[in-house]
Amino acid sequence: MHSLALRRWLRERYRVDVGLYTYGCFDPWRMPGPLVIGRYCSIAKTVHSAPINHPIAAISTHPVLYERQFGVVDADLHYDSPQVIEDDVWIGHNAVILPGCRRIGRGSIIGAGAVVTRNVPRYAIVAGNPARVLRERFTPEVQAVLERSQWWQMDLAQLRDLVLRDPEFVFDPAGRAHVATAAGLASAA
Repeated sequence: MHSLALRRWLRERYRVDVGLYTYGCFDPWRMPGPLVIGRYCSIAKTVHSAPINHPIAAISTHPVLYERQFGVVDADLHYDSPQVIEDDVWIGHNAVILPGCRRIGRGSIIGAGAVVTRNVPRYAIVAGNPARVLRERFTPEVQAVLERSQWWQMDLAQLRDLVLRDPEFVFDPAGRAHVATAAGLASAA
């Protein structure tokens, strides 16, 4: 998302903080705050996030007991800390992120239809109901190079320059991790 005004509006009105160049579902009914989404994320339009759960210990599980819009309670029930989707996360269609998941790690992939009930490690590929780690996208060594490079902090011009300078590293970091060090993107381990 490029619009600073729209990003500010989402943050102030709905407590949804969207990073630059992220696209996808920002419907407050599907992805309510508090929510922090990193840069360069790809979020399908049908993703749902549930930052809170229905209070099963109360006399009713109905939202009348935890949403002030009904006039019964004075404040909405919500977590003080947001759900966090770190940079470069891809979330497929119809994935559901439940309250047990407070953080989805950088570079991870959430498969279509996944029901995410717990935190997702960085660079993990998860799918299923409940979602489970199928594998890591990269070896720990490549993950370390990517983390040191902090490529997600680049603007579009810097990223284009990286693509022109070293397309092999951009499109196949597992095969070209050593180039990041040579290009000055990362220091030697």
